[in-house]
Amino acid sequence: MRTSIVVAALAVFVTATPVMAEVGRIKSHVGDVSVQRGNRVLAATPGFQLDQGDVIVTGKTGRVGIAFLDNTRMALGPNSRIRVNEFAYDRAKQTGSFVTSVDRGSLGVVSGNIAKSKRDAMRVRTPTSMLGVRGTRFVVEVK
Repeated sequence: MRTSIVVAALAVFVTATPVMAEVGRIKSHVGDVSVQRGNRVLAATPGFQLDQGDVIVTGKTGRVGIAFLDNTRMALGPNSRIRVNEFAYDRAKQTGSFVTSVDRGSLGVVSGNIAKSKRDAMRVRTPTSMLGVRGTRFVVEVK
């Protein structure tokens, strides 16, 4: 009887806890680079797994290269702050949606399968605009 109560309680906990899934990885970095996940600040090192909702921050000398699961590549310059707001990708169909916010700094992108799957499937928000991505390469700079 006690075992079944523990199993039931564990099942409720597991289903109530949001599961974060990897959306991409840090491929390279130079200088100060960190990832804010919730109220934690984590060191960004090559191989670091990014989750939806993560905020990537570079310092004065920071630069970081990121590869996402749909083959999108991003490069952030110094003094940048971006958030991965939404990343949903179906590998079998090679479709999904990808929304990123650029609060400050520079972001270079070579878009992957999501942007190629349908119009405006990939979007980039800035403090003053929303960009629907159709091309394969672009740069965003927010002062």
